[in-house]
Amino acid sequence: MTHVLIVGSGPTGLTLAIELARRGVDLRIVEKSPEPPAGVRGKGLQPRTLEVFDDLGVIDEILATGREYPDLRSYQGDQVVWEGRMDEIREPSAAVPYPNLIMQPQWRTERILRDRLAALGHRVEFGAEVTGFEQDDEGVTVTLSSGESVRCGYLVGADGGRSAVRKGLGVGFAGETFESERMLLADIRTGDLDRDHWHVWGSMEKQVMYFTICPLPATDVFQLVAPGDGDLVALVAEHAPHVRIDEIVWRSEYRVNIRMAERFRVGRVFLAGDAAHVHSPAGGQGLNTGVQDAYNLGWKLAIGSEALLETYEDERMAVAEHVLGLSTRLYREADAQRGDNTNQLDLAYLGSPLSVGERGGERLGALFAEQRGTGFLQLGGTGRVLPPLDGQKGVILVRPDGYIGYHGDESGLSAYLSGFGIDAPLARAAR
Repeated sequence: MTHVLIVGSGPTGLTLAIELARRGVDLRIVEKSPEPPAGVRGKGLQPRTLEVFDDLGVIDEILATGREYPDLRSYQGDQVVWEGRMDEIREPSAAVPYPNLIMQPQWRTERILRDRLAALGHRVEFGAEVTGFEQDDEGVTVTLSSGESVRCGYLVGADGGRSAVRKGLGVGFAGETFESERMLLADIRTGDLDRDHWHVWGSMEKQVMYFTICPLPATDVFQLVAPGDGDLVALVAEHAPHVRIDEIVWRSEYRVNIRMAERFRVGRVFLAGDAAHVHSPAGGQGLNTGVQDAYNLGWKLAIGSEALLETYEDERMAVAEHVLGLSTRLYREADAQRGDNTNQLDLAYLGSPLSVGERGGERLGALFAEQRGTGFLQLGGTGRVLPPLDGQKGVILVRPDGYIGYHGDESGLSAYLSGFGIDAPLARAAR
C-alpha cells in the first residue's frame, strides 16, 4: 500500500513529495495534466520560501536562474515619467540569509523541484486524474482515470483551486469570486524593451494601471499583466505604440478569487495549497503559502502520529486566514505595505498545541546550516548539543520545519516528544 498519494504537481505537491521522499516514505504523486505547464503564473519567491528551498537542496539553482525584481519604469506613451522600486534590496544576514524577493517563473520552479524529486527516486505521473475516492479507518481507496485503484494510507489534495479532492470531500470553499474583475496574463516576445526594468503603463491621475511588461529571468520572454480580458495587442498599441509584440507564447485569463476551505483535513485526507486557499495576485502570497503548507505537513505525515497530524489544520488554517487578509488588503488598497509584511518571515505558530514555552511557535531564524536535513535540532541541555542561543535559558527543540516546538526545562522534553508520538531518537542533537 502506498503510504501517501499526492494529487497535483505544482510547487505545493512537489515540495510535499520531496519532504516525504527524503524521509524514505513510500509515495506517489499524480497530475491530471498530460504534461508540465508552459506559462508563467506565480513568479515571486518570498524569503521564507527560499529558506525552505535551501533545506530541500534546490536553492543554488533557484538563485542561479532567478533574479531580484528589477527596478520599475513607468511610462506615458513612450516617455519615461518615473523610475523606482517597490521594495528595498537588502543584504543577507545570519538571521535572514535570503532577504530579497526572487523572481522565478513558476514553470522553472516546478522543473527544479521535479528534478530534485527524480534524484530522490520519484517522478510525477502525468495524465493521471483522480475520479473518486473512499476512506475508512485504515486508509483511502482512490480511483484514477486509467481505471487503476490505488490504496494509500493518506491522500493529499494539492490540486488547485478547482480541487477534485476538496469537492470529493464535500468541503465548502468560502469566499468570493469577483466575476467582473478579470486579469490577463501573457508570455510575449518583443525587441522594443530593455530587460533591466519592469515596464509599467498607467495613469497616475486616474489611478489606473493599463498593463505591465516584465522580463522573466534567464529567458527571452516578458510577462504581460493587464486587468480585463481584451485584445492585448490592441491594448499595447493604444498605450505604447512604440512597442511591437513579436509573438504571444502563452496567454491565460482568470477571475480574481479569494477563498478558503472550511476544513484542511477530513480523516485521512488533507488539503494544501490552492486546494485549501486561493488569493488575489497581490503580494505574491499564494504559491509561497502553499509551499509552507507542504513543509508543515511533510514531516508530520512521515512520523504519522494522530496527535501530530491533528496540528496541521490548526496551524495552517490560522496562517492562511492571516495571509488571505493581507493579500486582499494589498489588492484593494494602493498604499498597503509590502516588504516585511509579505516576506513570510514573521509567520509563527503561536498558540499551537505543538508550541510550548516562551518562544514556542517562533521561527528560529538562526543556525540554518545545522537545520538542514530531516531531523529535529536541540539547543542546550546535556549531551552533544549546541549551547543556548544568546544566553537563552533552558532547552530549545527546533522542529524539522524550522519553528521552535519546545522551550523549557530539559526535564519536560521527553514528555513533550512522547505526547506527540515522536520517538526520542528522532530528536537528534546538533553536532
